[in-house]
Amino acid sequence: MPTSTRRLALVLFMILLLCTAFAAAQTAAAPPPAPTAEDRIRELEDRIIALEGQVRMLQQQATTSQPAAQPAAPAPAQPLETVAATQPSDAAAQQPQLGGAPSMAKALNPDIAVIGNFVATAGHNPIVESPSLAVPETEVSFQAVVDPYARADVYLSFGEEGVDLEEGYLTFTALPRNFVAKVGKMREYFGKVNTMHTHVLPWVDRPLITENLLGGEEGLSDAGFSISRGFAGPKGIYLEATGQMYRGDAGDVWSQSGKRDVSALAHFRGYGDITESTNLDIGFSYGRGHNDLGSDFLTQLYGVDATLRWKPLRRAIYHSFLARSEFVWSDRQQFPARQRAFGFFTSADYQLARRWWMGGRFDWSDRARAAALTDKGGSFVLTYWPSEFAQIRGQYRYTNYAEGRNANELLMQVLFAIGAHGAHPF
Repeated sequence: MPTSTRRLALVLFMILLLCTAFAAAQTAAAPPPAPTAEDRIRELEDRIIALEGQVRMLQQQATTSQPAAQPAAPAPAQPLETVAATQPSDAAAQQPQLGGAPSMAKALNPDIAVIGNFVATAGHNPIVESPSLAVPETEVSFQAVVDPYARADVYLSFGEEGVDLEEGYLTFTALPRNFVAKVGKMREYFGKVNTMHTHVLPWVDRPLITENLLGGEEGLSDAGFSISRGFAGPKGIYLEATGQMYRGDAGDVWSQSGKRDVSALAHFRGYGDITESTNLDIGFSYGRGHNDLGSDFLTQLYGVDATLRWKPLRRAIYHSFLARSEFVWSDRQQFPARQRAFGFFTSADYQLARRWWMGGRFDWSDRARAAALTDKGGSFVLTYWPSEFAQIRGQYRYTNYAEGRNANELLMQVLFAIGAHGAHPF
């Protein structure tokens, strides 16, 4: 081969090598193509399969590494006295452990609450003398579900003169046809205020109709039973009918001279929404029983109550309004002639801010035993709620008694609550 041809072939071979090396360098420097979604899914599946295999291997190793259970050596014989002393009895083994699960302790212990009521009075009242500083009552409540069919509520009132059972009753909530029954000592369902405990009232005292027509300071309360049923009325109105029978011994309104001198009471209630923020509650009450003159003398009570509530949904914790009115007629048989008395009160309470309430009340009431005597009065109330468990209330009260004497008083109340106290009826 000629020398020129060899040189040309060598040059071409060198150029080919350079091109091959340059292409290889470019291929090595280029980044690998990005993995697709399918590639990632396959990679995750492979990892899951590998992890499952590792878990199975670990479980198998844990199972094979546990030694076989060895039979326990027989315990040495002990005297029967020692065995009886060391082993718990069947009765002890069945006792629940209160230090264990909270649910067991909850099942055996009712909800307990204590509500204190301190009242200071300044001013002059020539008819009804009140101490300057007093604790009228401290209420202790016990509430619990007895079983799936009933619950129990007990309220004890501790006052400066002793202890009294304010209420103690059992409520049957699973009766057929939506009936609800109560049995025990209860505040009688006459009107609204009579059913309310002292710490729930928006005032320091109770209206004049309670003192003159409804049994005195604590109202109507007696031992008996109650049956009620709620049902839907027309246009979305909720209706409730209640019938009650009591022993017939409540304050100075009804008195039992014989076992058959029981008292009866009926209440019919209607509740409806006027707007999304306003509702109206109207009730009608009737009570009948024997008075302290004997079995031949009756006292009948008629009542109408109305409650208007306004609570805007967006500002419910800052502003609200509550208005109440009750009208009571009393028909009492006595010597020398029967007494027909009438009384009423009307009140309004407005929530100024989240913790401040302001309200007023007007009272007008005859006296049941002497209808010709009429008492009148008015109150202004200011309440501050430091929290949901405390209240500080001031009330100015003016009363014009039938004897022609006037009373001007300033009342201050401090309420506090501890424990779990259930909600009161709406």
